Amino acid sequence: MAHDLESLVIRHTHRIPFPKGSAGEGAATARQFDAALTSVGFKLSVELLEHLSGLSEAAVLRTAERTLRIVSEMVGDHVRHNSYFIDFPANVPDTEEFWMRCVVKALGDDTSRDSVLTQLARGVLNLLSLPTYGRYQHTYEEMLAAQDELIASASDRVTVLHLGRDLDDEVTDLYLALAGSTTPLGEDHLSDLETLAERCALGPQPDSIPVRENRAVVNKARLAVGADLLLDTVVDVLRLACAFSGGDVTLQEPTRFRALPRPVRRALLAGLDAVVAANPAKLADVHAYREPFKRLGERLHPHEYPRWPHAADVFAVARGEKDARSFDSRVEKLLDASDVLGAVRLLESAPGKLFRALDLLLRVAAGQEERDAVVAAAIRVAPEVSGRVVLSVREHFQNREGESDKPRVFVNRRGGGWVASDVRPPVPAADRDRLIAALDAEIRRRLPAPARLLLDPDVLDVALPLSGRASGAGLGVLPRGSLSPVDGEQLRFFVYWKETERRTDYDLSALLLRSDYSTDSWLSYTSLRAVGGEHSGDVTEAPDGASEFINLCLDRVRSPVIVPQVNIYAGESFEEVEESFFGFMLRDGEQKGRPFEPRTVRMKSELRGAGRVALPLVFRREEDGRWRAKWLHLHLKGISSANRVEENQISVSKVVRAVVEREYLTVRYLIGLMSDRTTAVELWDGERVPDEPVTYIGLERPEGLHPDSRVITLENARDLIPG
Repeated sequence: MAHDLESLVIRHTHRIPFPKGSAGEGAATARQFDAALTSVGFKLSVELLEHLSGLSEAAVLRTAERTLRIVSEMVGDHVRHNSYFIDFPANVPDTEEFWMRCVVKALGDDTSRDSVLTQLARGVLNLLSLPTYGRYQHTYEEMLAAQDELIASASDRVTVLHLGRDLDDEVTDLYLALAGSTTPLGEDHLSDLETLAERCALGPQPDSIPVRENRAVVNKARLAVGADLLLDTVVDVLRLACAFSGGDVTLQEPTRFRALPRPVRRALLAGLDAVVAANPAKLADVHAYREPFKRLGERLHPHEYPRWPHAADVFAVARGEKDARSFDSRVEKLLDASDVLGAVRLLESAPGKLFRALDLLLRVAAGQEERDAVVAAAIRVAPEVSGRVVLSVREHFQNREGESDKPRVFVNRRGGGWVASDVRPPVPAADRDRLIAALDAEIRRRLPAPARLLLDPDVLDVALPLSGRASGAGLGVLPRGSLSPVDGEQLRFFVYWKETERRTDYDLSALLLRSDYSTDSWLSYTSLRAVGGEHSGDVTEAPDGASEFINLCLDRVRSPVIVPQVNIYAGESFEEVEESFFGFMLRDGEQKGRPFEPRTVRMKSELRGAGRVALPLVFRREEDGRWRAKWLHLHLKGISSANRVEENQISVSKVVRAVVEREYLTVRYLIGLMSDRTTAVELWDGERVPDEPVTYIGLERPEGLHPDSRVITLENARDLIPG
């Protein structure tokens, strides 16, 4: 368990919990540890190296063994990445030439000759019937022997690991940070919070847990140790029941409720009773989740507990036996009667709902007087709305300027994306501008005013993480909408997957688009070579794991837009396979090396999502000739099998264009609001850091910061979002 917790700390904070052991002469072993880390793109901070040097060799080795295992997994080097073509990216054949080779070999094989001849006579050939197609024809060791050694480059990624505090302190701090997050966590981080909550349920707690899904996970741990539950709505209880049953606390997917032990049933019923007794209007919340509440009632047996009559009312509303008029229905009735002012007055009692309805209210308002009332109400309640919602609404109106022919992009909680034409009437410019100015003022009021702000310029175009679901879990992953520079001559994508039970075939592809987002060409198993790029070859099964790669020489690529994608051709989904992840590497022109070199990896992200086509990010060549990445984190539904880049190019180009053309709020926006105040903003040059405490915002923590500095990096960027 301690090792699992240590792994969480290192992955989330890039700190190694304070290594302990007897004093000794561990300097030489510590340097060897540092050298081993360098091979996978990590290194020890000066402080951590000095600390390890004062421990015994055995203590350093224990730390090294655990840490190397963790960071190797972080970067994707914990598995063997073989390539179908042994000397990829060299000597990749043309597709038709390669297929013909496979046919010739099959005809020379007594076991396959008759089948292939029959297929050829019919004019249709199944590539999977060819013995040499889709299966590695060499071992991993043979592939390594055929590849040149990687030449080290100053541009190789170096991620610094820092010295942390005692494990208990680090675990507590991480728990408080995740549990108290002002933005929803992604699935992986929510799972990590569950692990931490089991350890920390009886320890220090955050001042508040504003995100309901986080509260459900914490309540599950508190229920197990008999601590008081944190409940203020009936839906909190429903989420807790889902958490206890191993279901979806976001309530997006149905949960099969387990048989609940009597103590759990009593706790849930008592919680429901207390919530409704304190505020009977909370019964109206049942309507949004009637079916889950009915199924939960079948497990709780409320009729057996007459001492909690208000809990029984919850299930009576769910069954339609008791009336509880919902808040939303009251608002809808007023709007149906064109009583916008009445709807605004009612919505002022629910500030979050008012903010989410602002666009609609401004569109249906009968005249300027009613629009003035809408804006005035928004300004009045703004201090009561969460920072995440204020920023989300600000971003929404930023993209509602005038008559727009831009398509609307929709993304659900699981990353499923689709686009539709924007048929909404425009919001009057004057009202939109007044509202944006008021929202800016509200955010500015909530932001801290540090005396000295040290800023990494590379973080300016990172999108604000308004939801943890807007990015995947992994190394170097930025939120959806972020822009990041691509500094390298060779761009290489990779995907790895390992099937659980069924034959599973993932296909790594890259769609190359023109500036108007029409298709220029693509790289895939059906097009192994294109201008400036090569595909490593199709692997069609992965019982022991499989990898595919695409290599692009950026100065030779003629298309200005590159869209990597992972298509599920056959078999298990991204959530069914034992493991799957995507990433990209950058190399200088002269660097060789294996198809997968961990210290050249810039990003590695777990593949999760309900769709059959994954779109992690898009690369664009700007007017100055430089390449930049814009992060997508999207999944398209696709079809049940045989998804191919040729078939989905139109839908992919539409959703890519919608995300690329959307304006996202970035760190630059927040810094602009801060700099309007007394804060002194200094851009960090990557060299010396100040001696005094600062607030540092960057992609990674630099060495040498004053210990009293406040540090915000990718790992805790959610702390940028004011409460």
